[in-house]
Amino acid sequence: MILHSNEVAEIATPTGPMRTYVFRPVAEGRYPGLVLYSEIFQLTGPIRRTASFLAGHGYIVAVPEIYHELEPAGAVLAYDQAGADQGNHDKYAKELSSYDADARAVLDHLKSMPACSGKLGVLGICLGGHLAFRAAMQPDVAATVCFYATDIHTGTLGQGKSDDTLARAAEITGELLLFWGRQDPHVPLEGRTRIRARLDEAGLNFTWHEVNGAHAFLRDEGPRYDPALAAQCLAQALELFHRRLCS
Repeated sequence: MILHSNEVAEIATPTGPMRTYVFRPVAEGRYPGLVLYSEIFQLTGPIRRTASFLAGHGYIVAVPEIYHELEPAGAVLAYDQAGADQGNHDKYAKELSSYDADARAVLDHLKSMPACSGKLGVLGICLGGHLAFRAAMQPDVAATVCFYATDIHTGTLGQGKSDDTLARAAEITGELLLFWGRQDPHVPLEGRTRIRARLDEAGLNFTWHEVNGAHAFLRDEGPRYDPALAAQCLAQALELFHRRLCS
């Protein structure tokens, strides 16, 4: 499917405008909306390509700059130690409430688009997986996919490194699909066990996959990329979105 991929929206939030990149099909029609939350590096090449992939399957995909109040508009952090250090600094410097306000703002923007059907889903990677999990607490999010979501098991997102993500898990009403790498040191076995136990306790509708993959196995550049595994997981993500958002 041919795409529009050069749309930029400046979405108002309580902490200032949030630059958001929109990828959508050229063909006229109404499509479900997806929020794609990036890794700590913002809109890198791999994130842009993931957005195009999703949009090419019939979705309007919005990719917000998660650090819009901390970094200049358009900032992309490099996949190196300096970029990782800056991204990790920013994820703890931002107020937890701002992440939630940003989620509501970008979801509302998608719903306001004439080409959006009003059905909403979220996909997030790494830090973005955590943000997707929190966005799933919004009542109009019907389907959420989290790839190796960081900091959920430690409860350390945002200023003060003290989030309430697991405590609020029961607020999620849509369906969840979660992927974890067994060789990912950022979310070890004890962390995964804690998260899954909480999802079971909350009675959520979720599917859980632990795969033989390293952290960043979805990122289509670098030594940890696993193309076969990425294709398998993305196919399952599309199945969820098609089933929950396109009927």
